[in-house]
Amino acid sequence: MKMLVTGSRGMLAADLIKKFEGTCEIIGRDVHDFDICNRGLVIDEIKKEKPDYVINCAAYTNVDNCETEKDLAFEVNGEGVKNLALGCKETGSLLCHISTDFVFDGKKDVPYVETDTVNPLSVYGKSKLKGEKNIQEVLEDYLIVRTSWLFGRAGKNFVETISSLSKEKEVLDVVNDQTGSPTFTVDLSMAIKALIDVSARGIYHVCNSGICTWFDFACKICELTGGTAAINPVSSDKHRRPAVRPGYSVMDCSKFKVKTGLALQPWEDALKEYLDQ
Repeated sequence: MKMLVTGSRGMLAADLIKKFEGTCEIIGRDVHDFDICNRGLVIDEIKKEKPDYVINCAAYTNVDNCETEKDLAFEVNGEGVKNLALGCKETGSLLCHISTDFVFDGKKDVPYVETDTVNPLSVYGKSKLKGEKNIQEVLEDYLIVRTSWLFGRAGKNFVETISSLSKEKEVLDVVNDQTGSPTFTVDLSMAIKALIDVSARGIYHVCNSGICTWFDFACKICELTGGTAAINPVSSDKHRRPAVRPGYSVMDCSKFKVKTGLALQPWEDALKEYLDQ
């Protein structure tokens, strides 16, 4: 089996490549040598390599910057994904695309299932949804994995930010009205491999189990890392950001569990594992 992984220098791809090493031929590509916005290059490269799978970890993920760089967000997260889908259509490769909980508006009070109505609030969420729709318009078979609140060793993340700031500052304000599921990239990589191993198709929600607010998450990080700052819960209205976040973006992962027989560990255990590495 041959696999092409885009965004190969990113946080998720680094763990994903490790998970597949030794089981297949892996071709890692990042923006410096594989700009997914260059349609001709993308299609030519996929036709040349003829991978069995293309796993797309490339994305413009700065949620707040997307608000002022809307064209770039849609170019990367929307049209770039379409280019990959067109390349996969030429070769019969299966496209596995990583999407987000931000395709939902957060107005539910129970976990979102894959068939729930999407209604993104931010440019980032809208651009990621455009990528999903482009895949569905181009391809009959595909795998879309929606996930949330990623943390991993190979990139900047909330855990490292809070761990550092909690040792430098006396008080940290953290929002307490956004609820979701932190997800460890090592666990997500295992889940993606499991889905591919069972030839899954369609949309799947995959996150570490359990839910929390960003405030809860920050408190647990401080507890485990010895941070001395007082964590102050605040509302999103007080801690305004350029992009609106969904207030509740918990996703139901039972479809993944039924398909693979697996469930990801609780986020608290995943956080401990991450910090012990």
